[in-house]
Amino acid sequence: MFFSRKGRLRKAGDERLLETLQQVKSVWTHQKGLVERSVEPSEQVIYELKLAEAKYLFLLKEAKIRKVTTGRLK
Repeated sequence: MFFSRKGRLRKAGDERLLETLQQVKSVWTHQKGLVERSVEPSEQVIYELKLAEAKYLFLLKEAKIRKVTTGRLK
């Protein structure tokens, strides 16, 4: 009874983690592209790039700890 609820909550949390991971990855790649195309990027853009990269790597590490995969990776 209680274990099925725990499983549903974990599955919902894992799905939310994957969605957030994909969003943060797209933001990171966008920022990376801005810096690569810029002749002289501002400090703000570089800061946002490093922040987006840190968020992505943190979420990726969390997904690996939880052993979360998408259906395509199995």
